[in-house]
Amino acid sequence: MDRSEIRVAVLRIEGTNCEEETAEAFKSFGVQAELVHLKQFYSDMIRYEEQRSIFDYHCIVFPGGFSAGDYVRAGAIFSARVKSVLRKDLEEFIKLGYPILGICNGFQVLAELGALPGFDEDRPIAEKPEMALAINDSGRFECRTTFLKKESSKCIFTRAVEKQVLRIPVAHAEGKVVFPKEKEKDFLERLIENEQIVFRYVDDKGEYASYPWNPNGSFYNIAGICNATHTVFGLMPHPERVFYDQRSGGFGDGYYIFKSAVEYLERL
Repeated sequence: MDRSEIRVAVLRIEGTNCEEETAEAFKSFGVQAELVHLKQFYSDMIRYEEQRSIFDYHCIVFPGGFSAGDYVRAGAIFSARVKSVLRKDLEEFIKLGYPILGICNGFQVLAELGALPGFDEDRPIAEKPEMALAINDSGRFECRTTFLKKESSKCIFTRAVEKQVLRIPVAHAEGKVVFPKEKEKDFLERLIENEQIVFRYVDDKGEYASYPWNPNGSFYNIAGICNATHTVFGLMPHPERVFYDQRSGGFGDGYYIFKSAVEYLERL
């Protein structure tokens, strides 16, 4: 597929943020990136020329923010609205091999939606959430640069990432990856075996470490995971915030995550 033909939808509702930076990151590669309100997919109150279908796009992005104020739980309301009107379409979208990216609040949405960890390839969205992003162990909002060790090259969002340790900032109060206690061991084994753990928090020497290097107390230092087909990716840190390196004037570590997605779409 030619880059000029690639269409990316960056979804928004009340409370999302960083969607414009995320769209601009994709646009820098010459693809079409559009900010799309969730209502454009289902509301008959939207003008015809502004109505959209999931299948108008080749990549869907759930950006960061505090969607719907993060009432109930982070990402819970956004995911409930998505699930009620788009679940079947999203499942088909995933089965077709089209990628989905969830950044920070977007990762929380994908977890609430049941799209991650996404072990079942035949049913890519689980009936109920199988993981959660819980309140940080520190009990406060954590906002700073973190170091991420690349754990998987199978995820389509990391295939252009050559560095083993990346610097990408976090900004969240609920970023602690947790699984049901009775399934924790089994889930970890499956994630490792399937190479679904994409990034883990490390210290500035590239060694696994606890707080403050792991900013939230996330299980197994997990910062990002993908589904079993490696096309749905959730990441707590914000790659769009380091698309450029302000110190060198060149590209930052976040650039390569977007580059990976575009290069994957070119091959579809």
